[in-house]
Amino acid sequence: MLYWLLYPLTNWWFGFNVFRYITFRATFAAVTAFVVSLLLGPIVIRRLRAANLGEKVRRGEDYRSIEKEHSHKEGTPTMGGLLILVAVLGSTLLWARLDLAPAWVAMGAMAWMGAVGFLDDLIKLRGRPGRRGLPGRVKLLGQVLLGLGVSWFLFGASETAEWAPQMMVPFSKHPLLYIGPGAVLFTILVIAGSSNAVNLTDGLDGLAIGCLGIASLAFAVLAYVTGHAGLADYLNILFIPGAGELTVFCATLVGASLGFLWFNSYPAQVFMGDTGSLACGAAIGTVAVLIRKELFLLLVGGVFVAEAVSVLSQKFYFKLTRRLYGQGRRIFLCAPLHHHFQVRQVAENKITVRFWICAIICALLGIGALKLQ
Repeated sequence: MLYWLLYPLTNWWFGFNVFRYITFRATFAAVTAFVVSLLLGPIVIRRLRAANLGEKVRRGEDYRSIEKEHSHKEGTPTMGGLLILVAVLGSTLLWARLDLAPAWVAMGAMAWMGAVGFLDDLIKLRGRPGRRGLPGRVKLLGQVLLGLGVSWFLFGASETAEWAPQMMVPFSKHPLLYIGPGAVLFTILVIAGSSNAVNLTDGLDGLAIGCLGIASLAFAVLAYVTGHAGLADYLNILFIPGAGELTVFCATLVGASLGFLWFNSYPAQVFMGDTGSLACGAAIGTVAVLIRKELFLLLVGGVFVAEAVSVLSQKFYFKLTRRLYGQGRRIFLCAPLHHHFQVRQVAENKITVRFWICAIICALLGIGALKLQ
């Protein structure tokens, strides 16, 4: 919005020329999202508390080992993802070029999964006791529809149809891989997997949002070089016109993550809930798809991947051993992975910081993969 309002005034004063630069707008978009989060955070927390939208600690055989560690979190306001959505969407609308479609697609993806997560949280908190929110198949349907929508944009828009069937392969001498019509199914898989992986990581104070901010910063770099013709040619990667505006979107994710972390750090004053985790995961997955760097998501989002794999492997191994031996066995003491360390009596804030360190290393590997071919 500011681009269209102020950049045309360049003829009147040369200083307005800075609005043409993505780096300038991305920087101030991040700062705006951070400030919005800080200012609205206390208000949102009070409203959530007044509405009695407090966290309900999971109970049952699978969570018995960590119930004691999480008992003090009972009643902490949740659905704080609304704060992230407002900060990200508002700041993107303010600083991005709205004549370019990629930013709109990313915002739409985040808003869509934010709505799905909102319903999920609302049913869990307002529904009958023991209700676990939306059925898994309904959330999956929402993710599939989002994947189809993003695929429709990629293959239906004349600007993107040419490069939509291609994908960047990290650490490869021939970085472009043609996947053809399979790109639709792959897009659904990436977006659904990313959304669910962030959701699974959201289990300790500050864990998911800290890792998200780090991953968003890495994807801001990836989006910038993808949308810059000179850098894309130098790095021998696919140049995608308009992709640079996703740098602004990713920057708002960074700023909003830092702002939310202000209130979500240990001990948390608010949780993002599925409203935030599903939306943020879908946003990162959508950016990866739009810049055709889906495989980079495995590197940059290594912590999210590890968390998701720990859950899937735990369930598979338990069902397999129950069928073979009549009694299910577990690989981890508790899944997702962060709960395994918690059961081993590692302090919660230490687990969080160590996972952040791993997230930073993963982000550096993802960025480094641009050059290591």
